[in-house]
Amino acid sequence: MDAEQHEPPRTRVTARLRALRFDAGTLCLNLVATVGRRPGAPVERMGDAERLEAWCRGAGLALEDDYDPQDVLRSLHALRAAAHDIASGALDAHRPRQESVDLVNRLARTEPPAPQLELSADGAWVAEGRRTLSKEALLSLVARDLIDLMTDGARRSRLIACASEVCRMLCLDSGGGRPRKWCSMRRCGNQAKAAGRRLRESAP
Repeated sequence: MDAEQHEPPRTRVTARLRALRFDAGTLCLNLVATVGRRPGAPVERMGDAERLEAWCRGAGLALEDDYDPQDVLRSLHALRAAAHDIASGALDAHRPRQESVDLVNRLARTEPPAPQLELSADGAWVAEGRRTLSKEALLSLVARDLIDLMTDGARRSRLIACASEVCRMLCLDSGGGRPRKWCSMRRCGNQAKAAGRRLRESAP
């Protein structure tokens, strides 16, 4: 009974909590953010083919028509775990598992399609319309983004974890103005402000 009393409260998994996040500041961290509420009560946000397609659309990516959703999901989930292991190590100084590093290096070896410029009808330079990617090219883009983040000292210094103990989402500070403390002021920031207000109002 005592053990049950000390269990952490269960989090109700709402649609908001399962919503995909694209505000982490870079592609590899947006992938890491497809698991919410690390490490206490993880919430899977990309667990099926529909959510995979939604994540790709949100990230501005498109897979080739003949891809196997379950195969891509398994590969992305493995890369996601490795990326979290490596990126979180930059914050808490733990040494990532060698298999995490080996996986990222192996996936990055595939050459993704080269970016292309095109001139729009109104005369603006834009990136060529969304390219379709093989599974290997998609994984390579994410792995290379992580390598760029971890080896660029200026970018890596902007890496933070959300100050909410139940969130801890990894994201990049914009580097301008007030330092970023929360993954989002509309989410964890407002929740923290509301909790502080309730605490002050309940004080004798």
